[in-house]
Amino acid sequence: MLTLVLAALLGYLLGSIPFGLVLTRMAGLGDIRQIGSGNIGATNVLRTGNKPLALATLLLDSGKGAIAALLALWWAGPEAAVLAAGGAMLGHSFPVWLGFKGGKGVATALGVLLAVSWPVGLLACLTWIVMAALFRISSLSALTALGLSPLTGWYFGGPLVGGLCLFIAVLVFIRHETNIRRLLKGEEPKIGAGKKKAA
Repeated sequence: MLTLVLAALLGYLLGSIPFGLVLTRMAGLGDIRQIGSGNIGATNVLRTGNKPLALATLLLDSGKGAIAALLALWWAGPEAAVLAAGGAMLGHSFPVWLGFKGGKGVATALGVLLAVSWPVGLLACLTWIVMAALFRISSLSALTALGLSPLTGWYFGGPLVGGLCLFIAVLVFIRHETNIRRLLKGEEPKIGAGKKKAA
């Protein structure tokens, strides 16, 4: 039990590193929370116009989730990996360093899914890419990809992975509440939209 708790804590601490905020400040772009949607993730970093920085944020946010899950898997097995993955998601979404106001967890989710069950992660990534190419709306792409993941997670990884995917999907949908409202109104901005502050 202690090992599993430590795995979840490790995941939380790694997940709570706000790479988008750190990178934009280091690049002299100010506080990313004052730009676009106010989110600290890669999609909002892209709204600064700095594509390499957005890509770096995407890779680092994905990587921290994957590393948390892989370390726990190596250390204590699949159950620990799933708990570390869930911890990383909570850390990214509710980082203690930022008053528990973090990102929406999409890149971190893709990273942990690739680490825990690569077929599930790969299908989620491909779904995001296809949806983004068709509709050019990041939130819609993410909600579709992760909304389908409990089904693919159960198929490829059984109840353990399926349960993780369900947890991730619920968390991501909750974090995208305002995006869902804008989608329903047809007001959600497209990928690459400018710096105007969104709700």
